[in-house]
Amino acid sequence: MRSLYFLVPGVSKKFASGGLFAEIKTCELAQQLQSAHLVTYREKSPDHLYLPELLPQVQPQEAIFVVSWGFDIPRLVKQLRSHPVVYHAHSTGYGFKLPSRIPIWAVSRNSLGYWGQRAPNNPLFYLPNQISPEFENWQQERDIDVLVQTRKTSSYVLQQLVPYLQQRCRVEVVNSFVPDLAALFNRSKIYLYDSAEYWLNNAVSEGFGLPPLEAIACGCQVFSSVNGALADYLDPGFNCQKISTYCVEYDGDRLLAALNNPPAATNAQALLQEYRTETILLRFATILQEVNHFFDYQGQYPGNIQLQRQNPLLVRLRLALRQQLARWRT
Repeated sequence: MRSLYFLVPGVSKKFASGGLFAEIKTCELAQQLQSAHLVTYREKSPDHLYLPELLPQVQPQEAIFVVSWGFDIPRLVKQLRSHPVVYHAHSTGYGFKLPSRIPIWAVSRNSLGYWGQRAPNNPLFYLPNQISPEFENWQQERDIDVLVQTRKTSSYVLQQLVPYLQQRCRVEVVNSFVPDLAALFNRSKIYLYDSAEYWLNNAVSEGFGLPPLEAIACGCQVFSSVNGALADYLDPGFNCQKISTYCVEYDGDRLLAALNNPPAATNAQALLQEYRTETILLRFATILQEVNHFFDYQGQYPGNIQLQRQNPLLVRLRLALRQQLARWRT
């Protein structure tokens, strides 16, 4: 098995994000299976390897470099063209293409489908993010009615829904880093998460959406948007409620009803098991075997599957039809 090097730009506060934390967790999971290291490439860290210093020491085919930082992917792929590379796909929509020699690990089925269409000749695998063991229902009293984190939250929730709710219940709005999110979720009855506007403005997708899943694990009721990868596991009317729906009164009254008459407790373990450590480790071990086998083949055979192409005649016909429909509408 080739050693794994997980590349991140840095580990300082400057790069703190869900994607960074997820990549660190994935590296730690890999370390339970084989040799794996976290490597920075923009800023040095005393605790981690640094790519410009590491790369000259690594012989082609002796290690796999795992890249994940969306906007840096084209540059990293070019820099690592002599080495086996895996793309760990979180958000989608960055616009780059990948040669078929690069396997893709998708953290959600939403991302898996995106790359299944965009990279049909690449090896594709589903490797979801992990829910850490501390995220569970502690069965304690909850002193927060509604919890909102400002990061990624829509202007509607912050400017309309939160003021509506603050007149009627205890709302906690958090606008800073939370060192113990599991404890905060266990103090909260309802968690609001509305990221559709954030990702729309950033022109990429919700890659996984871990907080609502962690909140469910801690026994919170979840009111959330269902954009991107959130649709992997959120099921409105069953394990969550859809937020930002029609008008503030409709949202607010449903929230208050959920506070006053909480639904019967449901067993979320079946939903959560897919994202727990033991399940992911079993899946990860199989994926690593498959990826190493694929790179063995690369050393013996060139890629020879013709890339999918759009039929130019069909493209022209669709364009002509759209133009004709536009004239009819005017």
